[in-house]
Parts: sequence; C-alpha cells; structure tokens
Amino acid sequence: MPKHSRIVGTGGYLPAQILTNADLAQRLDTTDEWIRARTGIRQRHVAAAGEQTSDLALHAARKALDVAGMAAADVDLVIVATTTPDMVFPSTACILQAKLGAHGGPAFDVQAVCSGFVYALSIADRMVASGAVRNALLVGAEIYSRILDWSDRGTCVLFGDGAGAVVLAPSSTPGILSCHLHADGAYREMLCVPGFVANGAVSGRPLLRMDGQAVFKFAVRVLAEVAHEALTANGMTADAIDWLVPHQANERIIEATARKLSVPMSKVISTVARHANTSAASIPLALDVAARDGRITAHQRVMLLGVGGGFTWGSVLLHW
Repeated sequence: MPKHSRIVGTGGYLPAQILTNADLAQRLDTTDEWIRARTGIRQRHVAAAGEQTSDLALHAARKALDVAGMAAADVDLVIVATTTPDMVFPSTACILQAKLGAHGGPAFDVQAVCSGFVYALSIADRMVASGAVRNALLVGAEIYSRILDWSDRGTCVLFGDGAGAVVLAPSSTPGILSCHLHADGAYREMLCVPGFVANGAVSGRPLLRMDGQAVFKFAVRVLAEVAHEALTANGMTADAIDWLVPHQANERIIEATARKLSVPMSKVISTVARHANTSAASIPLALDVAARDGRITAHQRVMLLGVGGGFTWGSVLLHW
C-alpha cells in the first residue's frame, strides 16, 4: 500500500474584474507609486456581485482535475481552505462537492486564514498516505473584497479575490516530504475581522483590521523559523530548495523572508504584483502559475510557507 501522497494536478481561477492601483487612486488618498513601493502590488481581481467563494473554487478545481486526468465523480475527499465561506453552514467544501457532482466522500472547510492551504495539505497528505481516502481535492478560495474597509488605504490595497487548487494522489515514493504547523492565539488582535452573526444580526465590525508593522515583523520571523524547521527535519540546507513558494502577503515580506533564508529571489515564486494577497488561495495560485509556465518541473524540491491571522503559520516541503 502506498505510504505517501503527491500533487498530480494544479488549477487556478481569478475573477474577470481587475482593479488596478490607478483605479484605487480615484477613490482613495493614494497613488500607484505609493502602493507599489510598500507592497509590490500593481493590481488585484475582484469577484462579481453574483460570484460566491464556491464558484471560484469550482473553476480552479475543474482545472486541477483536468491536469490530473481525474473525473469529478471520482474525488474522494474535498477540503476548502477559506476565510470567506458562502454561508455559516454548510461548509463551502460541501457546496463545492455538490457543484462538482461528487458524492459520499468527506468534505469540510479549514479555517486558518492565510495558512489555510498549508494546513489543508497537511491533513490531506495524512489521509491519502494512510489509505483513508483514495485521493483528495484541496482548494484555497477567498473573496476578501467583501470583508474590506474600502476607505482604509492601509488594508484595502493589499487584498484580492481568487482560488487555487491541487489534486493529491497516493504515491509509492515521497511527494509530500514533511509538514510543520503552528499557531498562537495570543496574537489574534494583530490581524482579524472582529464581527459575528448573533440573533439574526451582525455584531461587531466584520471588516478586516490589521497592525501592519507588527504583522510584518511577526510574519518574517515565523516564516524563516518554520522553513528552517522543515529543512532540519529533512536533513537539508536552503540551497537544496529549487523553489520557494511563500504566502503572497506583499513583496516586502517575501523579500525579507528570502533574505533570512539566503534564498535568491530568482528561486522565489511571486505572483503578488498581479494577484495581491488572496489569503488561503495565494499559495495554490502561485503553484499553479509556476507549474503551468514550466518553472516548477518534475523531481524539484519545493517549499511552501504560510502565515496568517490567528496567528497561524506552517511549511510544507515537497518533491514535485
């Protein structure tokens, strides 16, 4: 029986509407230069009024299944990593499962904010490798445009909407080499959406709030630490990594993390300029871009790094 799992397909989806920095400058006290200098972001995609998170997930999932050569009806396990579910319940994963035409297998959401995909991949790896399920479809999907204060130039310029997906299959040789997950709720106020539904009404303020400087320092520190944890666990040094795929928070965090690891930017996959921060979707979207354009190829070592509100963080080292 296979004791490992491997990524056999990737997919991505971005809503049609593009919101550029110049567009934002027409409604905010900001400029394209100000945004690019601080974040590296040039544009972001915004979901249409009728689009739901499960719709974005569906597009990305179908593309990943196509690459994997798998029919939707054959999907055993569906996990959706999201902070912006379609509704309180059922899970967006259950809704996606129905839209795909898959039935009977487990389906559930993972809520670890921007680390959600790394968390989901860790869970699915154990389930596939153990034989508990035959395969898994993992999707990171977000519509952050609906939880932003569009008058706050410090936060609204950072985020975008999108979905990325991977298909995981059993393997006789290691694909997912190791996963390392962490969280510390003591930092929950640093990045949060402090609102909830109670008695049929919204309580609190259900819009994103962030201490940008604190997030920057925390993110760079823990991303470097969890990267070293993965390298140590596998008896490797940073120069053994072919590609680093970090959470696409902003270009400054990505560059600072790469410097701490002594990884040249030529080995870092960055899509933040075009996608902005798509939270749980950012890593699988970046993976899909790099797999489709030929940068990530067979037998390469790829490290995924995630960090998000909670605070949560984690790494996955894999053999492509």
